[in-house]
Amino acid sequence: MAKKKQKKNKMKTHSSLKKVLNIRQSGSITMCAQGGLHNTGKQSAKRSRQKRNANALHKSDYKRIKDMI
Repeated sequence: MAKKKQKKNKMKTHSSLKKVLNIRQSGSITMCAQGGLHNTGKQSAKRSRQKRNANALHKSDYKRIKDMI
């Protein structure tokens, strides 16, 4: 009797992470600053302005996260 072939398990993408991070054409990953989407009326103008800029992901985090996306 022939054995059934088992399918190889594929790693699923982390859906919430995929929505938060942006991949540049160079391969580096950027993300928005936390807390800049809602309830910004109580923050100072300087603080909300600084949160608009995208931050590059740190190299140590990049190694850990690149397989999840």
